[in-house]
Amino acid sequence: MPFVARITRLNLRGYHPSRAVAIVLLIVGVAGILALFFTTGLPPVVHDLRQFSDDLPHRIPDIVAKLKKIPFANRFGVDAIAQRGIGAFDATAGYLFTSVPLWLSHIFDILTAVFLCIYFMLEGEHAYRFFLSLFPTDQRTRLNNTLKRAERKMSKWLIGQGTLMLILGVSSIIVFGLLHVRYFLLLGFLMGLLNIIPIAGGVITIALVAIIAALDSWTKMTGVLIFYIVYVNLENAVLIPRIMRSSVNLMGLTILVALLLGTAFAGVVGALVSVPTAALITVFLEEYAVKKD
Repeated sequence: MPFVARITRLNLRGYHPSRAVAIVLLIVGVAGILALFFTTGLPPVVHDLRQFSDDLPHRIPDIVAKLKKIPFANRFGVDAIAQRGIGAFDATAGYLFTSVPLWLSHIFDILTAVFLCIYFMLEGEHAYRFFLSLFPTDQRTRLNNTLKRAERKMSKWLIGQGTLMLILGVSSIIVFGLLHVRYFLLLGFLMGLLNIIPIAGGVITIALVAIIAALDSWTKMTGVLIFYIVYVNLENAVLIPRIMRSSVNLMGLTILVALLLGTAFAGVVGALVSVPTAALITVFLEEYAVKKD
């Protein structure tokens, strides 16, 4: 709705687009971005993923050989861990390919959500006013102000987090490409995508990138780790204060717990709505449980 409101405020030689026209323009714009992504951005990532899945089982012996050179590595049962890794990878790959029809079956759910979103943009304010009318008159103003504050908080977090994910993804692709790291498109894409999970997402992906870079040379691995250390400090010192600011005020632990609960209750859809829901809950708790009248 903030984007729709901005489009309706445009002045095109005295013409202001109506809400319906603004919604159509927004949908066309989003569809164009998705089409551009699926036609130009996604195929290289899929190619890297397929190549990675084909190469990994053959490269595990090289990983084991390098690990055995580390002192006391044999005490940890490197060979057994490698065999378990191969088995886990095969099981995961098999699941991914066999579950494709199941994912395709959710296309109807996605389309349903899109149409519901359109209807809410068209008639959402009427539904919102009806919702407020269900409460006593003396409570409506406070509830309305609380919901508006929650809306601003959710919007700022979503826009800020998306910006941080985009910055990390693009910078990772550029740096990994300059270092000639294998599957740099896939790894950069994962770096940006998993940045939605605080701390853990970055640690997991950079560990994967470091392992893959180490297969070629220790110099590449060092370069990858240096890049990540520099980026984390830059993000914490410059990007987060300027992009997120104190008005968002969602702790990393809150985001992580919300993602885990959302995934447990409703899978991917639950994960998508978990953080905005957490922001909504925190605003309600601050207003009705913590704030004193």
